[in-house]
Order: sequence, then structure tokens, then C-alpha cells
Amino acid sequence: MSDLCTGLSRPARLGSMNISGNTIFIPGSTSGIGLALARRLRAKGNTVIVGGRRTELLDSLAADGFDTVRIDTADAGSIRAAADEVIRKHPDLNVVIAMSGIMRVEDWHHPEGFLASAEETVTTNVLGPIRLIAAFVEHLRSKPDATIVTVSSGLAFAPLKATPSYNASKAAIHMLSESLRLQLADTSVKVVELEPPSVRTALLPGQEESEFAMPLDDFADEVVKLFETQPDAKEIQVENVKFLRYGEARGDYDQVVATLNAADPHGK
Repeated sequence: MSDLCTGLSRPARLGSMNISGNTIFIPGSTSGIGLALARRLRAKGNTVIVGGRRTELLDSLAADGFDTVRIDTADAGSIRAAADEVIRKHPDLNVVIAMSGIMRVEDWHHPEGFLASAEETVTTNVLGPIRLIAAFVEHLRSKPDATIVTVSSGLAFAPLKATPSYNASKAAIHMLSESLRLQLADTSVKVVELEPPSVRTALLPGQEESEFAMPLDDFADEVVKLFETQPDAKEIQVENVKFLRYGEARGDYDQVVATLNAADPHGK
């Protein structure tokens, strides 16, 4: 196990986590990126608790051997109840991956085209991770080696014009991650930010078949490899996201934004 109190030598590390022997909670992992990573992390020898809203998917994953818990990250009460359940059943919990998120196409020319969507996006994508961290941070601080993994996006650094609230929510998560890393530097809790590009999932209609998006298995495999080979990484970036992530630093930000919105069908 990764617990320093065992006195055993520590295994190879997975980012800020040990590669195996962790107890990991991933809310938002009944499908897509979350589930792909959950399967790979379990295969590495970790206990993985899958969280999600849809009971039929949770039941299916429980039959597949996962521990599961129902959680709606847009609901503060659901987060508190799920945290209590996870910590009670899994006192060794030392990693939380805040995977849950939504993405909506919006038209900001008129309030009826965006306001309800924007409010839902901020509640899920910003308040959700904040509430998750609030629910788990004291427990994680009690562990000798713990990790919070936040999930932003390449769109935190270059905007897709069709999804303003999503872009803004992920930029907020990036800065939240930067700030928490500074605040928690005096604790045992590490903060790692995962920055996906567009991946072939059901996040937006048609995205699963998009040639613009990265194949899900390729993305998940590369993420795990990065955790293994970059033990001190603060940001986990597959190659496909670096075009978006570093446009401003390279000095070609305007070109990046133009290319992004010309290439992605949702940018029209």
C-alpha cells in the first residue's frame, strides 16, 4: 500500500500518486473519460470508486466489480452524502478525481439562448468541484500522501465560440488548481490538473464521431503513461492539447483560436 505508515518502500508514482495501492474516488466516471481512466487505474492495482447519477450505469459497473456511489455534483446535499458514504466505506481514500462536467452550445445574442445553460454549467463545472474539494479536503489532509486531480480543458486556454460558459468554467478550474496548489503546499495533499483536448465522448452531440476529437482509448492510454513517466507534473497534457494550451506563450494565440473555430463543427 502507499501509506507511509506501513514502513514499506514506496512504489513507482502515478503523477502525485503512487501508481498502485491507492483508493480513488472518481465522481462522473460512469462513461466517457472518467470510465476509461477508472478502468485503467483499477488495472494498475488501485481501488476505484465510481460515482455518478444514473443508477442503471452504477449497477452495471458494480456487477463488473467496481465500488459505486450515487452522486449528483450539481447538488450540494448529494455531494455531502456521497462524501460521507465514501469515507465511511473507504477510510483509506487518498485520491479524488473531480471528473464531472457538462458542455452546452449557447447563443449569447439573447438571454433565452444561454442563461439557463450558463447557470447549469457554472453550478456543475465550478461549484461542483469546489464542493467536492470542500467535502474531502480534511480527510485527504489526514493521509500521508494524497492527491486532488482537477479536470479543466484545452478550452480553458483558447475559446470555442459555441460554448462560452464551458470555456469560462474550465478557465476557472485552471486558476482554482493553481491557487489550491499554493495553499495546500504545506499539507500532504498534491493538486494535479488534467487538461483534455476534444475527446470522442458524448460530451456534445456528434463528438463521439468527430474526426477533430481524439480517440478515447488513445487519450486515456496517454494520460496514464504521463502519470507514470512525469511524476512531478502539475498539469497532465497529452500532445493533442498543447496546440491550445500554449498558443499565447508561442505568440500564435489568434491563429490557434481561428484554427480551432474553423476546424470544430461546433465552432460554426
